[in-house]
Amino acid sequence: MDFSEILERRRAINFFDPSQDVPDDLLRTVLAEAAMAPSSFNLQPWKVKILRDPTRKAALRAVAFDQPKITEAPVVLILLGDRDGWKEGTPNFEGHFQHSMKPEQRDYLVNSTKFLYGDTPDASLAFAAKNAGLFAMSFMFAACSHGLDTHPMDGFDREAVRKEFNIPDQYWIPMLIAVGHRIPDLQVHPKAWRQPLDDMILE
Repeated sequence: MDFSEILERRRAINFFDPSQDVPDDLLRTVLAEAAMAPSSFNLQPWKVKILRDPTRKAALRAVAFDQPKITEAPVVLILLGDRDGWKEGTPNFEGHFQHSMKPEQRDYLVNSTKFLYGDTPDASLAFAAKNAGLFAMSFMFAACSHGLDTHPMDGFDREAVRKEFNIPDQYWIPMLIAVGHRIPDLQVHPKAWRQPLDDMILE
């Protein structure tokens, strides 16, 4: 489908068909496509925890307001944004430098990322959250292009999720994403209201 069809088809689906799996090779393809998303200085400060096991999904549901789609969808992602992902010495920092930059550019990269993202905790959090958001939207578009359905969720107890799944403190958890196939014959409402374009543009 072309991009306009993806924009129209992609919805936050609440009702997943638990009998339809998402093959691992398909999920990996979607993740790889989503990883083409832009990121600050190409640092890609995102990680995902992939939940398939019913027991682990049930544990997540228990700390996510008991949302049924968490256990009904075959896959749930816990999306993580790395608040330390701008720091010199981290794998993504060094990988980007090694593969994309010249040795004489190192000081520029170190100083720029520290200035932009390391000055305050809020700056580091914004760095993690905005880049994880770029990845998440790319993931949902990519999933839709392969016939999958998704639902991004922020209805969860962040600290309880962190504790239950042993997530290090450096990671912010911006959302969960359910992944699967909508139930057959699901009646999907028309796209919800969008603010008029002229209202969206601030002069």
